[in-house]
Amino acid sequence: MLRMLFSYFRPHRRLFLLDMFCAVMVAVIDLAFPLVSRYAMYQMLPNQLYRAFFTVMLVMALCYVLRYVFQFTMIYWGHTFGARVETDIRTSLFKHLQELDFDFYDANRTGMIMSRLTGDLFSITELAHHGPEDLAVALLTITGALICMFSIEWRLALVIALILPISVLVVIRNRRRMSETSVNNKKRLAEISADIESGVSGVRTSKAFANEQVDYDRFMKSNLAYRDAKSDYYRAMAHFQGSQEFFMTILPLAVITFGGWLIMRDQMNYIDLITFTLFVNSFITPIRKLAQFAEVFTDGTAGLARFKDVMDMKPAVVEKKDAPALVVEKGEIVVDDVSFAYNEVREVLNHVSLTVKSGETVAVVGQSGGGKTTLCQL
Repeated sequence: MLRMLFSYFRPHRRLFLLDMFCAVMVAVIDLAFPLVSRYAMYQMLPNQLYRAFFTVMLVMALCYVLRYVFQFTMIYWGHTFGARVETDIRTSLFKHLQELDFDFYDANRTGMIMSRLTGDLFSITELAHHGPEDLAVALLTITGALICMFSIEWRLALVIALILPISVLVVIRNRRRMSETSVNNKKRLAEISADIESGVSGVRTSKAFANEQVDYDRFMKSNLAYRDAKSDYYRAMAHFQGSQEFFMTILPLAVITFGGWLIMRDQMNYIDLITFTLFVNSFITPIRKLAQFAEVFTDGTAGLARFKDVMDMKPAVVEKKDAPALVVEKGEIVVDDVSFAYNEVREVLNHVSLTVKSGETVAVVGQSGGGKTTLCQL
């Protein structure tokens, strides 16, 4: 499924590589600051190399200016890349929808199709843009920080390394629940979109036959179902994000507590403790990005699965490339004692007869769901 998504990256791979390069550079600058600060506090301040100290800090300030440039590039060109991928996917989907036969449109309401062309594609775009970017920044920053911390004080680094896997396990567990609720949420959104489209487009007919209450009851049923689906999704998201916030606040506490104990035993100094604190602070953004990646991945894969379901559908009748053009002769249309049902269960037309003479205009009027569209399609 992801291979299908990556196939849309190829025409825009330069923008994708630019986005990933900027993401890596942001992570490198974030990792450099604690190390440079530790070196300055160890080598420059004790030796009263104040000019060199402020020069190094100025260089770091310039690096953060570059970080702003990289961040701007990630946000602007990264979203531009996502928008272009979204355009290509929407083009493919719309072209494929034109090729599908009437059976698909009989089984799927207009609102549900619109939901796939809008909401699902937005989720896929967020995955295409933020997914690789957030994952690269998070993994590079966390891995690089752990390596640096183990080289400074392995015992304190081990405490942090033991806490991080627990956080990852929580992410995996809650992501599974978020994935289930996200899929259900998208289905309910498609249903309410279809009901709104049907109610608005058929409002004149509904008023003419005093059918407002029926339409209202149908809308409220899907509306409340969508509300409950969103409530389930937000509950899963609250568990997920709440646990992430907990681990982000417990890490500094663990560093200060265990680091203070090492200082009491003369096994660590204050400079290394400050360095560890800076590294732990650098964990906050990657952990948030992992949380964002899990959420984006959940929504994106759910939308991608629905997109793939449509793209995998094949029309029952495929036109040959060398098929001759259809020549339409003038004549009358005759519907003689026709009955029609969807899936042999839902009967729409029951022994209908109709004759439309050449050049004649006939209006088909009736309540919503009465079979007007079915008759015209036949």
